[in-house]
Amino acid sequence: MIVNVLRFSFKDGTTEEQKAEVLAAMRRTASVESTSFGVVGRDVGDPADGYTHAFLAGVEDLAALERYMYDPVHLNGDYEILPRFADDPDPELGAKIGAIAAGKIAKYPDWGRLLAAIPDVKVMS
Repeated sequence: MIVNVLRFSFKDGTTEEQKAEVLAAMRRTASVESTSFGVVGRDVGDPADGYTHAFLAGVEDLAALERYMYDPVHLNGDYEILPRFADDPDPELGAKIGAIAAGKIAKYPDWGRLLAAIPDVKVMS
């Protein structure tokens, strides 16, 4: 199972009607044939993170992921959805997470070796 999680907020000035249109487009995208499940709703994480909503879609495997990515509903929805997203509230978050992981690897080299043994693992940077 591959799970696509997207936390987001709307650009300033986005009307309630435009927000409703974006959320409807996301619900359509989350329910295409290739998804096993999908949901769109309010993000209940830490408000300091800057996100107000979340999107989650699960696909069974890589073949389903490819169908999902190229599904006309998904493609058309992107042109309605993406222009309404606010900028990332912390564009350096990946680097910050990577630094924490590097610190843990330095402190616990055995953990680092376990992590390194997993194929295709990438610590954010």
